[in-house]
Amino acid sequence: MSGQTYDETNIFSKMLKGEIPAHKVYEDDHTLAFMDVMPQAPGHLLVIPKIGSRNLLDADPEVLSHLIPVVQKLAVAAKEAFEADGIFIAQFNEPAAGQTVFHLHFHVIPRHEGEPLRPHSGKMEDHAILAANAEKVRAALALQ
Repeated sequence: MSGQTYDETNIFSKMLKGEIPAHKVYEDDHTLAFMDVMPQAPGHLLVIPKIGSRNLLDADPEVLSHLIPVVQKLAVAAKEAFEADGIFIAQFNEPAAGQTVFHLHFHVIPRHEGEPLRPHSGKMEDHAILAANAEKVRAALALQ
């Protein structure tokens, strides 16, 4: 266990409540996936559970049993949609490990040989680009 409590006011919790918009690519009863607004590569998306968990350390295994297959499904779709050579999956737990939003989430990042990841800086991507990238992933999902 992380030893910390889940904060209902985090940005992903606000997205789940509809208080903050997101470029959604997938949603089911347990999971939401959306484009990262500060992508490290084109097609960078996030997959989160709808039940609040601070991170992997305190997540209910039942939550993970729904989440991981969706991460896999979206990794396959993102690889196809962005004609990627590979997919980088990242998940951080607590500040020392690089976690900045304290709601369990997986990064799904298409990778192309020889192209470095951009820094996860404070620079937001243009919303038209995010919307177009979300549509590419949804189209690839429809073909699965």
